[in-house]
Amino acid sequence: MGKQVNAPISPWRFRIVVGALFVLALLLVWRTLTLQVLDVDRGYEFLQGQGNARTNRTEVIPAHRGMISDRNGEPLAVSTPVASIWANPQELKGAKSEWPRLAASLDMTASELSRRLERYNGSQFMYLRRHMAPGAAKQIMQMKVPGVYLQREYRRFYPAGEVTAHILGFTDIDDRGQEGLELAYDEWLNGTPGRKQVLKDLYGNIIREIDAGEAASPGKDVQLSIDLRLQYLAYKELKAAITKTGAKAGSVVIIDSESGEVLAMVNQPSFNPNNRSQLVPDAMRNRAVIDMFEPGSTVKPLTIVAGLESGKYEPDTIINTNPGYIKVGPKLLEDHRNYGSITVADVLKKSSQVGTTKIALSLDEHDVWGVFNRFGLGRSTGSGFPGESNGMLPNRPKWRPIERATFAFGYGLTVTNLQLAQAYSVFANRGMFQQVSLLKRTEKPVKQQVISAKIARQVVDMLEEVTELGGTATRAQVDAYRIAGKTGTSHKAEAGGYAKDRYFALFAGVAPASNPRIVAVVTIDEPHGDYFGGLVAAPVFSKVVSDALRLLNIAPDNLEPADPKPKVKGDSAA
Repeated sequence: MGKQVNAPISPWRFRIVVGALFVLALLLVWRTLTLQVLDVDRGYEFLQGQGNARTNRTEVIPAHRGMISDRNGEPLAVSTPVASIWANPQELKGAKSEWPRLAASLDMTASELSRRLERYNGSQFMYLRRHMAPGAAKQIMQMKVPGVYLQREYRRFYPAGEVTAHILGFTDIDDRGQEGLELAYDEWLNGTPGRKQVLKDLYGNIIREIDAGEAASPGKDVQLSIDLRLQYLAYKELKAAITKTGAKAGSVVIIDSESGEVLAMVNQPSFNPNNRSQLVPDAMRNRAVIDMFEPGSTVKPLTIVAGLESGKYEPDTIINTNPGYIKVGPKLLEDHRNYGSITVADVLKKSSQVGTTKIALSLDEHDVWGVFNRFGLGRSTGSGFPGESNGMLPNRPKWRPIERATFAFGYGLTVTNLQLAQAYSVFANRGMFQQVSLLKRTEKPVKQQVISAKIARQVVDMLEEVTELGGTATRAQVDAYRIAGKTGTSHKAEAGGYAKDRYFALFAGVAPASNPRIVAVVTIDEPHGDYFGGLVAAPVFSKVVSDALRLLNIAPDNLEPADPKPKVKGDSAA
């Protein structure tokens, strides 16, 4: 075999190879410069931006809503941390094998999850489950399903449940106020979310925090005037009364007469704001401030005020109610029985329709309206509750006699439970009117003298006789305390007139009568069986006011044994 001879490399080929390698080296250097140093089209800034877009994220820091508490600091509405699971449908579609396991952890079927993903086709965001317990959400995140992420939020919780539901209202799933004081003070309670920059890995897990950003600002707290202890007791008594009488609904309002603060406001039926899955809309209404009704005989004391102010009457002035009825125009107005000649005080004590009519018709036709207006009827109480009704106080240029008569004993006008309580606080405040408040007051309220202190005291003394033996409200008595108040039983309006068998049973009063501190109004809507205010509403008043006097540590003013409480027919006034 001959010896192999290596042919010499052609110089021009060598130069081509070396040149090509040199050009490649230059291209690599240039590309490195464009990627790392020079800012050219799609250069280093573009690439850094793309990288950051895939790893750097702006995380929202949820802000908890302000707490609502009662006057003693007891929490009524608090925000608790929860977790929400969301997904990027575009990423989750690529992990179809994980769908059955993920769906099972979310208490849904794989087909249901598939349908939801289809609905969000083209989107980058969808909620899978909101407001989960943090522990349950953590278990789902440990599955590391691509495209599934966790978001921290807050959920509103109401410790007292249905007892305070009508006052507080509730928030929606995004923690924004929807009803009640949650809505009224939404801007005050609502916090401002913060933001921070974080670095995430491929699976969406936070590796480290890049920039603290802006801290979350929690909402401001709200302290109500409500005393939760009294709220519970009033709710219990009202619910028991509604159950016993088979009534359609009812309300109780209790006011501190000195400050105008609402100490309790309860309604039936109610609802649980923590579980609204079977919520009945009719149960959501705060009847104490929204529902209007004709107050019936509970406004007779205001008519008596007009009579006393006229100078024509004193508490002991004799009114002849014979023969137990009076005809006004085509209408015959009757008492429960013929009371004969009685005093003005007895007109209230017996709730005489005839006596009230005679007093009203003897006055100027606008006198009674003027008193009603000064007592706050026909306008807002100033509570600030959303949807509060103003009631109706008609002001006619010319009143027919029958209109004047029926108006004087509570027909032809409408009020709310809270308005009536505010009106009775004038008697408790020695003739001074003040707006009520659902918030705890830190300063003394502004008061306006609307009737003389003497007349206010005279009316309270007369109202005290209503609860004594022979009056229509002996069941409103409270052991060791003097009670002053007025029953009412009003027919409910219906198409074409008034229903013959549907009533509002009412009682409004103050305690203790010697120096009133508590004002309370009880309304029972459509009780079955007994329907008189003295039989249905007065006992509820007795129980809740007894609780209030004890809780507020108000000294007894009547240590003598109370009068017996005979079975009475109550207030038969229409």
